[in-house]
Amino acid sequence: MAADVCGFDNRSNTAGFLLKLGLGDLFPEVVPMMIRPCLILLGIGLFAGAGSTAIAAEFDIVIRHGRIVDGTGNPWFRGDVAITNGHITKLGQVAGKGDVEIDATDLVVAPGFIDIHSHSDLKLLQDGHAQSKIRQGVTTEILGEGNSAGPRKNQLSPREFTVNGKTKSWSTLGGYFDVIDEAGVSVNVASYVGLNNLWRSVMGESFDAPTPEHIQAMKLLLDEAMQDGALGLSSQVMMPPGSLATTSQLADLCTVVAKHGGIYSSHIRNEGDGIFASVREAIEVGRRSGVPVDIIHLKIADQKFWGRMDEVVKLIEDARTEGLNIQANVYPYTRGNNNLVSIIPPWAHEGGRQKLLERLRDQDTRSRLKRDIENGVTGWYNHYTAVGRDWSRMLVSANTSFRGLTMDRVMDFRTKGRKDADLLDELFDLLLEEGGSVSTVFAHHTEDDMNLALLQPWCSVGSDGSAYAVEGPLRIGNPHPRNFGTFPRVLGVYVRELGLLRLEDAVRKITSLNAAKVGLHDRGILRVGMAADVTVFDPATVLDQATYTVPFQYNKGIQHVIVNGQFVLKDTDHTGNKPGRALRFHSAVGAE
Repeated sequence: MAADVCGFDNRSNTAGFLLKLGLGDLFPEVVPMMIRPCLILLGIGLFAGAGSTAIAAEFDIVIRHGRIVDGTGNPWFRGDVAITNGHITKLGQVAGKGDVEIDATDLVVAPGFIDIHSHSDLKLLQDGHAQSKIRQGVTTEILGEGNSAGPRKNQLSPREFTVNGKTKSWSTLGGYFDVIDEAGVSVNVASYVGLNNLWRSVMGESFDAPTPEHIQAMKLLLDEAMQDGALGLSSQVMMPPGSLATTSQLADLCTVVAKHGGIYSSHIRNEGDGIFASVREAIEVGRRSGVPVDIIHLKIADQKFWGRMDEVVKLIEDARTEGLNIQANVYPYTRGNNNLVSIIPPWAHEGGRQKLLERLRDQDTRSRLKRDIENGVTGWYNHYTAVGRDWSRMLVSANTSFRGLTMDRVMDFRTKGRKDADLLDELFDLLLEEGGSVSTVFAHHTEDDMNLALLQPWCSVGSDGSAYAVEGPLRIGNPHPRNFGTFPRVLGVYVRELGLLRLEDAVRKITSLNAAKVGLHDRGILRVGMAADVTVFDPATVLDQATYTVPFQYNKGIQHVIVNGQFVLKDTDHTGNKPGRALRFHSAVGAE
């Protein structure tokens, strides 16, 4: 304004330059007399502002010049993202200044990744920094499969856990959410309610068929969990107690979920030779109850059925054409993590862990176990036959002296190479020595089948992993590499190296698709007003580093991670911040 009044545009360049610097009084001969009065006014302005503070920032954070991939699947565009008070406040070209400015010229700016299938429930209470997830770009973990943190009532004892040096206990899912908020975590946390929790709370360790009264008691617990903020019901119906539930009972329970607008998420009954019947069952639960269905880590995990994923896809597509909301997720690996005890037939698990161990000790029972393991049991997914009875396709991930070894090497060590050794007896003995549990990675499905599932527009990505760390108490065992590498692997291998997915489609599968499935309507997309969960990565270098034998490795290429408007990862370093919180479903959709 002063420049216009004083006529800078009509004077010599030299005079204008000197005036702008406030040096006119030092060089009076250069400055025309007609503009000297203006110099006085300008000088007053300069001196008046000399002691004032710089212009206050308009935003907390501005990420500039990034390739914005907004999570919808739309093509990327160049622009800025401004964040204030935990929310995205401007998007596109941002003129105002941020307290913190990030130059993202060669980087992708995306919504924070949402892990739709996580098992971090207790690990987040051990160490709330969630290192292996944050360093993948994950900002929200969705918990629950067969088990969940709550409820734990009636015949299932409340959970006790030491958090920040204090013993905390809870018996409901809401109680767990309260502990999460009090403890402080780096990621957001949402959860399903697990079928096993409902079943064990009412039935204990009994394998008896539940009465209508028992089912009603489960429905009341389920309703309470939904009111506590559960996303819906999750199940693992491959092994007991989940496998004890009938299709009708599952559908009946899901009517409670439907009332609350939730979802049914299921690890189906049989991923091997029963894959088609099991997918049909999941669809039928959705048909009868009216709930959306998400099939957990869709795969064909039996070599006899490899190459038939197109038939599985058709089952789901036909259901969707019918008007049923059936979807699925995968993890980008061809090996799954389960337990050697899953080789033991379901009937031997009745009564709980101690009863199982008693049966493993009994020689007569061992004979029956061997027959069933070799020949199978109707309706049971048999991990042993699924991998062709090949011990080399089982890798010990448990924290034992055999961790990181394939079971053929374990067997050779235990039997000292004896050709007449009964390897199933060795399996039973190993389980007895380890208290009935040996976490194991099974090589049981193929890249081609997994890729075909991943390509489907209704198939998203989840890790099926937990928040580990490369040091401290959470560096334990020999865990599956998916705990460290799932999301960078999608971006580095399946987008950049193989070209299986467009960048925008891959980001959609790890952000908005997962958010939409479970009703997290304020996350998963970069939009003004949305929660500021943001991941910034280098598309040229992003890649997983963890392997099956050396899993404790963080990824390349994830540069910055922002949770609820605060940096948790900045310039690849964890800040120590814990801005995450429990995301209770009813508050997320606006119903109290």
